[in-house]
Amino acid sequence: MLTISGVSKSYGGRTLFEDATLQVNRGDRIGLVGPNGAGKSTLFGLILGEESADDGNITFQRNTTTGFLPQESAPAGEETVLELAMAVSDDMRDVMRLLKTGQGMEHPPDEYHDAQGRFDELGGYQIESRAKQILAGLSFRQKDFDRPAREMSGGWVMRAHLARLLVQEPDLLMLDEPTNHLDLEALLWFQEYLKGYPGAILMISHDREFLNQLVESIVEIRQQRLVRYRGNYEEYVVQKQAADAQHLAAYENQQKEIAHLMEFVTRFRAKASKAAQAQSKLKQVERMDRIEAPIDDAIKIKFSFPQPPRSGLRAIALKNIHQAYGENVVYSGMDFEAQRGERMVLVGPNGAGKSTLLKLLAGVLQPQQGERELGHNVRCGYFAQYRQDTMDVTRTVLEEALETPQRVTEQTVRTILGTFLFRGDDVFKKVSVLSGGEKSRLALVKLLLDPPNLLLMDEPTTHLDMPSIDALLYALKQYEGTLIFISHDVYFIREIGKKVVHVNAGQLTHYAGDYQYYLDKTAQTSARAALTSGSKPQQRSEPAEKKAPRTKDQKRLEAQERQARSGERKARQEAVHQIEKSIATLEARQAELTQDLENPSTYGKPGAAMGINRELSGIADELATLTAQWEKAAQHLAQLEPASP
Repeated sequence: MLTISGVSKSYGGRTLFEDATLQVNRGDRIGLVGPNGAGKSTLFGLILGEESADDGNITFQRNTTTGFLPQESAPAGEETVLELAMAVSDDMRDVMRLLKTGQGMEHPPDEYHDAQGRFDELGGYQIESRAKQILAGLSFRQKDFDRPAREMSGGWVMRAHLARLLVQEPDLLMLDEPTNHLDLEALLWFQEYLKGYPGAILMISHDREFLNQLVESIVEIRQQRLVRYRGNYEEYVVQKQAADAQHLAAYENQQKEIAHLMEFVTRFRAKASKAAQAQSKLKQVERMDRIEAPIDDAIKIKFSFPQPPRSGLRAIALKNIHQAYGENVVYSGMDFEAQRGERMVLVGPNGAGKSTLLKLLAGVLQPQQGERELGHNVRCGYFAQYRQDTMDVTRTVLEEALETPQRVTEQTVRTILGTFLFRGDDVFKKVSVLSGGEKSRLALVKLLLDPPNLLLMDEPTTHLDMPSIDALLYALKQYEGTLIFISHDVYFIREIGKKVVHVNAGQLTHYAGDYQYYLDKTAQTSARAALTSGSKPQQRSEPAEKKAPRTKDQKRLEAQERQARSGERKARQEAVHQIEKSIATLEARQAELTQDLENPSTYGKPGAAMGINRELSGIADELATLTAQWEKAAQHLAQLEPASP
């Protein structure tokens, strides 16, 4: 399907690839790994035709379709989230634009009616149903479907583009760090979805658990070559260690042989009786196929947190916290407490309030009502999800690192910066131009220079490569303070988290055990996976053979059949729409009642609060019923027509 043959690529005198070769077949699941700067994203650019190779060829099998999700930004215009997810082709984009233009017109133009027919031919109703299911799996709410995509954050726009690729189902799905913008539950749903994906997958990821679950081979960029290992990431590590040990042994044996031969040459080349033998051995050395010296090309970070002063038994407490963003009530009377030395991970669906809870604990967000109480001798350190939020982007790396309450010398700061790969003139770079990984490393430097005994970390592994994640894990395992963190990296959670707090709908549920204990207790890996269990992709069928030209009667009969199918689909679509409207009405009423509970005057009326809680309980039951009905109706709608071509 994809053949990379003898490809070479250099930038400014630096060679990224030399005679690189790779074959990707249909159904392959490949993880692309290598240290930062090795050329992973460049290889993607070469495959996509965005960059040209200096030498060699990259060829696709005829009619192969490719879809690509970039690591960072992706465009969003005036289209809604649902329209973006449905934009699987240029034809579909144009048709949806015409339909949107004609909506609400008393006398829509002829193009509008033609677009309706074309929308049907392209399988638009089935695509819409699949797009809604996939968006739901990626944690979009139904009320988000009709929101303009440009109004949403970059992470949510990336999710919408990911949904579009999953609806499109290209033959080769290329993903660059696809888990960066997902919460844990969306990630688990996405992981299960990809297990049934019908095409080939080529992905760059620093999430080893994600790779272990999905890939069947690892391609490592090493010494300008593409080296392929069979198996998942764990199996790759074992194979690589064995190959490295074998390489080292072969190199050392050859060097010993060369040294032995050259010793003979040196001793006897001047003696007439031995000169011929010495010359023969010298030629033997010259004819040897030299084994290259092993090179450890993985740049490693080594650090440990200075052990902070011991705090009191209770590290921090939140009491009777009320917090809302406009009409969106996040917490109502929430209590929380952490003890000295705990390793606590916050899990739950996106938007449940995990980051808000961490900000309340850090004191960067003041509660609208309630109290935050730090324990005796507690010093708090906050590692923000968006690193620039805690940095002055106008400063240089060195200036930002020096901005610490602790008195440290510039030499000390530069030494620690060097440990985190900020070397030479790198320390004079502006924070504003740093990459995501560099900002993460600078944030860790600041924590080291001012060590807290209460460490709060929001997605600390995002943008870090695997060696950096390993270094962070090592440091945190030695850390003696209290740690509360959010992460979507399952491997990181399993290694560090010793207690789980599930956050959902303003409620905190504590589990006195690690992540596996939490999974065993909840008996599910993802509530979102259960919600959208019927949305796994079906295997792609092979393209049909070219059909003979149709007669006029055949075309007329086909048109009648299309109209009948269209009528049935529209009826199904209306049923789905009515359920969605009912759900939206109930959600709006739920928000009103929650707001009433926040109003102190409610509690001055005997029985008012009890009545509100009773109605809220009824609404929750109705929403559960309607959600199940919506799933069933959406699946029926999707089954009305086979997959679009």
